[in-house]
Amino acid sequence: MSNQVPCPHCLEPIAPDFHGLCPHCGKSLDNENPEGALPFGTQLAGKYTVGKYLSADGDGLCYRGVDNEQVRFVRIKEYFPVTLCNGRSPEGALMPKAGREVLFKTSRMDFKDLYDDLHRLTPATGLSRILDVIEENNTVYGVEESEKGMTLTHYLSLKSRPLTPAEARTLLQPVMEGVALLHKSGLIHRGICPDNILLPIDGTAMLTGYGTLALRTGGSELKSQLYAGYAAPEQYSAAEFSGRYTDVYALAAVTYRLVTGQTPVSAPQRRVRDSMESAHSLEASVPTYFSQVISCAMRLDPAKRMQTVPELMSALANPNVANAMFETGENQVSTKKILGAALVVIFVLAVLLLWSLLHPFGSSNSSNTDTPSSQTTVSSPAPTATPEALTYPNLVGQKLEDVEDSDLYASFRIVPTEEYSADYEAGIILSQEQEAGTPVEEGSDPTIDVVVSKGYPIMPEITNFPQKKAEEKLDEAGIAQYTIRIVENNTEFAAGCVVMCTGENGVRIEAGMPVDPSVIIDVWIAGERDDTAQVDSTSGSSSSAASSDSTASSGGQ
Repeated sequence: MSNQVPCPHCLEPIAPDFHGLCPHCGKSLDNENPEGALPFGTQLAGKYTVGKYLSADGDGLCYRGVDNEQVRFVRIKEYFPVTLCNGRSPEGALMPKAGREVLFKTSRMDFKDLYDDLHRLTPATGLSRILDVIEENNTVYGVEESEKGMTLTHYLSLKSRPLTPAEARTLLQPVMEGVALLHKSGLIHRGICPDNILLPIDGTAMLTGYGTLALRTGGSELKSQLYAGYAAPEQYSAAEFSGRYTDVYALAAVTYRLVTGQTPVSAPQRRVRDSMESAHSLEASVPTYFSQVISCAMRLDPAKRMQTVPELMSALANPNVANAMFETGENQVSTKKILGAALVVIFVLAVLLLWSLLHPFGSSNSSNTDTPSSQTTVSSPAPTATPEALTYPNLVGQKLEDVEDSDLYASFRIVPTEEYSADYEAGIILSQEQEAGTPVEEGSDPTIDVVVSKGYPIMPEITNFPQKKAEEKLDEAGIAQYTIRIVENNTEFAAGCVVMCTGENGVRIEAGMPVDPSVIIDVWIAGERDDTAQVDSTSGSSSSAASSDSTASSGGQ
């Protein structure tokens, strides 16, 4: 296969200067990546083929790719900081903005150092493996393994109940071990959240979503990427120092989400008014000690927070360890404060009682009754507090239902619009138009325009349904992007009925699975019975070339 490369869709061998349709899977090999991204089919270091553009963040661009030698899918992260970069030359080399060359080079070195360290450190339990680091096109590429599975966010969207503490510990154990290894090697992740935890089909949970310090720090030279509810408070300012305790906060926040079913209140909002309820108060089945450990690990002050991942793991797993922590130190301060406050209240009540006995109500001397002016006590008016200026809150990451029911936001009119999201369950606020912390103009109508996740539509059961009924059920489920394809029928199927549905790369889509609205689904309908036709029931293709991929009709196109 020296003169061929794997197809970026199906991994079958094709010519290196491919174009048109893949002769094996029939998918387009033409470049459809957005302008500025590497073109589809670009070869890197003679070892990797760039496939479909996936996403972007402040560090750079992410692509689906192929390892030409191992013939497997990979993820390729390209250092491409939009705040420092002025695009790329016709040859593909990145061009830093004028006056930003030094910072561009420094940040590029940080990116390379991070991926070099991860390359040496992985494979490791709980960490997604970095396979290679390449310098090319005046930039750096990190090549990461691509596991089949789903994100923790997606998994949680399919759950009808929160996880038990035991289930949460089991799920997160490998991730925590991986983070502890990162810390031992001097690395901090700073982006731990359900979006960046993968659940492979045949393996344990692993952490991905690696990024530089500048990416995960507010106010840095790069466009920051912070995960509301999971990012620690010190990450929101470039002036504050982050450390191992930053990842401890995020791991505890993920644990909170698993056992309560709710995203934690974001750190900036907690700093204004810490209204985050304990895990035990939200879910009574969560043991008190377990809830206290989470709260301790999510303290806003890093100095008062649990400091290391091993401490967090031990305390969550063993109530005796947790109780020992709470017997001394900062964890006992709250009890002392309560006792002290109670003694003060008792003392004040005793003084008031003694005063009332010595000066009974209504007793006065004669001068008080004879002198009208003495009947009225002249006092200065009570001071009135100046109302604080109303500012827009941060609603991102919260449930729209909770926001609308909360008295905290009663002064605001919430105006939602919906859009599909693979990463957030239905009802979660994805973004807001009014910037959090911005003062509300006096006399104006305090409206907050928010974009709310619709989640993903769920594939209905349509196998063996007639075509017309199947299309009705797809439309009812909100699935508009589908193509009806006819497969030859060797008498195995009922003519005109659905045989199966497939998505990208021919992956079968079963009833109950979430469906990406941007993906066109192939709905395979059995043709008229033909004893001579041979049907491949796993891929929907016929051994006969005729009509195995013919389009009968399509929906939503």
